[in-house]
Amino acid sequence: MSCNYTYPTGDEIKKVFWTKTLVKNGSKESSEEGEQHTDLSEDPEYSQRLQYLGDKQQKLHHQIESYPPRNVSVSISSSGVIVEGDSVTLICSSDSNPPAEMSWFKGGTFVGSGRIYSISNISSDHSGEYKCKSRNKHGEKDSDTVTLNVMYSPKNVSVSVNGSGEIVEGDSVTLICSSDSNPPALNFSWFKGEMFVGSGRIYSISNISSDDSKKYKCKSINEHGEKYSDAVNLNVMYAPRNVSVLISGSGGIAEGDSVTLICSSDSNPPAEIIWFKENQSSSVGSGQSFSALQSGRFYCEAHNQHGSQRSDAVTVTVKGGDKTVLYAAVVIPAGCGVLFLICIIMFMFIRKRKSGYDIRQKQVQHPPSSETNYSDDGLYARISAKRPSADQTIGKTIKTVYTMIQHVKNNESNGNLTVHHPDPAVGSDAMVDESVVYSKVK
Repeated sequence: MSCNYTYPTGDEIKKVFWTKTLVKNGSKESSEEGEQHTDLSEDPEYSQRLQYLGDKQQKLHHQIESYPPRNVSVSISSSGVIVEGDSVTLICSSDSNPPAEMSWFKGGTFVGSGRIYSISNISSDHSGEYKCKSRNKHGEKDSDTVTLNVMYSPKNVSVSVNGSGEIVEGDSVTLICSSDSNPPALNFSWFKGEMFVGSGRIYSISNISSDDSKKYKCKSINEHGEKYSDAVNLNVMYAPRNVSVLISGSGGIAEGDSVTLICSSDSNPPAEIIWFKENQSSSVGSGQSFSALQSGRFYCEAHNQHGSQRSDAVTVTVKGGDKTVLYAAVVIPAGCGVLFLICIIMFMFIRKRKSGYDIRQKQVQHPPSSETNYSDDGLYARISAKRPSADQTIGKTIKTVYTMIQHVKNNESNGNLTVHHPDPAVGSDAMVDESVVYSKVK
């Protein structure tokens, strides 16, 4: 570069030098009033890079070397804490000749170009390490990285349960609260439903019971805000308990009707129900309800994979109702009438049978005086043969009697002979027994 100048006659030139301050018509354009001009040869930025040539009286020449970028750095417009939602500006500076072009990188990813990189409404996603690259025709150089540490309130708050298996009554359970925040949250609160139950990142329950079955959630807090997790449900499994039987209506029923028994129990998972009648080993039904048709004491038994329990027995009594009274009013008189009729028939039958065996006239009669003309050989006789009673004939031989009753010695009645045969049943018996008595009357 060269510079020519003139000065008035009589004036003395004390010093000639190059400066970066622009002077026009004796006044400075880019400096404040009274600012001293800086000799480039004394400027540290141009130290050992500036060489004066030519006539120092009237002409001043200097030569500046070309070189690649150096002293590349990044500055942040905000020196305070960067909070989510703020706006941030990054500025890249470098020393190069000719001036360099600038590029911006987050991590290893290109994000922009130019000496200034601005981020408006910054979020946690903008947190990371940034650097700029300065480049000219002589080379390139990266700045050191600067970290944008964006502060934000907790988010992505969640609860995890130690172990993913089934939770059974009596187990120990640990709940862990996790969150994403900057700075990290140090204050955690635990809630069972809407009720506060503890604090800290970890919440433990020893010897868990069904009363601990509920929805749990945690709250994560830092100086920039707070956030709740979604609720997790602790589903505690347990064996049946509080098993009881409810009778729909009273325990007494009319014959032919039924009463419904309902079994209730508290268990998780829900229990299967089996019904029993006392003093019977086998079941009489299953399901939550049971219809009893007869008297007795009934109970139910509830069971699931964690245990079983039976209820107390309840009594069901079958009572006679209106139907029973009507039945008795009709059936009992009818039964008595039929029984009375049977008794009459049997009585008549026995009497008739008995009269067939009796020959009641036992006497022998002489002919009247008016009949003295008949021979004295005439004889009237009737013999009464009584059949022995059933008690007398048991184990004994029945004797059959043949009787010839009447013979009149008369020429006209010579052939008149009357024979009275015993009951045919007696005659048939006589054929079996060889003991026969013949009677002859003269």
